[in-house]
Amino acid sequence: MIFSDTVCQLGEGALWHPEEGALYWFDILGKRLFRHDGTGQRDWRFDEMVSAAGWIDQGRLLIASETRLFTFDTAREEEEDVIALESDRDAFRSNDGRADPWGGFWCSTMRKDEDGAGGAIYRFYKGELRALYEDLSIPNSISFAPGGAYAYFADTPTRKIMRVTLDEDGWPADEPDVFVDLGQESLNPDGSVVDRQGNLWNAQWGAGRVACYNPDGQFMTAIGLAAGQVSCPAFGGPDFATLYVTSAAKNAPEDDQLAGVTFAVPTGFKGQEAHRVAL
Repeated sequence: MIFSDTVCQLGEGALWHPEEGALYWFDILGKRLFRHDGTGQRDWRFDEMVSAAGWIDQGRLLIASETRLFTFDTAREEEEDVIALESDRDAFRSNDGRADPWGGFWCSTMRKDEDGAGGAIYRFYKGELRALYEDLSIPNSISFAPGGAYAYFADTPTRKIMRVTLDEDGWPADEPDVFVDLGQESLNPDGSVVDRQGNLWNAQWGAGRVACYNPDGQFMTAIGLAAGQVSCPAFGGPDFATLYVTSAAKNAPEDDQLAGVTFAVPTGFKGQEAHRVAL
């Protein structure tokens, strides 16, 4: 079903806030943040592109933008800089992002024109922003196994979802390995989220579906959606059994009439609560 019929040029960063009972998401190209609690919707506009967030407490988010990580108070509409992010590279912007079980925040960057590499995945933790993986093109799929044993990520053009073991402080403990290779199916991994059973749900750009893979990387099932360019899933709702999925209208085919809307699909699975960012 359609959760929000607001058309996003590039919907991203779906986040269910467990204390507010509300879904947040972004239109990166529109420089907007949306919030919908099931009864009403509101939005905020920014001076630069914004793409991903983690929740700090009620009414306060950590947001990744073109140039920085900053906190945003949704009631007061107040911003406070936390740390610079790609502020010296005008050709780059933030993309995917998610909080980890330790209260850290992983976020990715990429070229605005989507032409070439130079992007990276960073982790912000205890006041430090550290680059984890560099020279990426369109880094996506940042997500975490229950308990924090693994982190997942993808560089979309490679068509591979990677998995890396994490140490006791949440830092990569080894080299990443291939979790799912979508090359033979010509599928493009975009955003991902992991449920309570450790299954990874991946939005597959251009395929109009979110596919589920078990903890061994084996395909389980897929949810078809009425928009081709699906971008980011998030579990939420009162029982965390609803999968919310953003999509994008940019460059969508003319017959893709629901491109850019945000969907809500009941599932037989339960998601993890989004982790709180610790500042």
